[in-house]
Amino acid sequence: MDLTAHAPATAAACAAQEAALVLDRLTAPDALSIGLAIIALAEQAVPGRPIALQLETDEHPLFVYFMDGTNAGNADWIAMKKNVVRSFGRSSFRVRLEHLERDVDFNTETGLDPQRFRAEGGAVPLVVRGQGRVGTLIVSGLHGWEDHALAVLGLQQWLQVRAA
Repeated sequence: MDLTAHAPATAAACAAQEAALVLDRLTAPDALSIGLAIIALAEQAVPGRPIALQLETDEHPLFVYFMDGTNAGNADWIAMKKNVVRSFGRSSFRVRLEHLERDVDFNTETGLDPQRFRAEGGAVPLVVRGQGRVGTLIVSGLHGWEDHALAVLGLQQWLQVRAA
């Protein structure tokens, strides 16, 4: 399975992608189902490459899984990418693309601590219809664009199964 098609080349394409990822609700069973779907997808799309995955509301984690081969560094990346989504309300990859398109350094322009904020791919907002952003889905362990693509594709597939 090729993740390339799910890694947008522009911030506008990333925004369109995010606009289509709207949930009707986000419950603990939903988070479990989404998480397991992304793990299954990772095993198919990037076999043998370890990822860490976290789904959370703004209040607390709902699903956390670190494959064998991940480490504390993945937890750090999860936190740094999540902080970008929480601060900007957009995916960490979209924020990265916005800065690249303007040819400016994210941390220099924002003044945010690079030990706490990284505009790299892998964190996407979890948006519930009628409520807005209620949480974040974060993938870590691959290249940033792959983390983003895996998160988006997993969420897209889960939404399609729910709609069927």
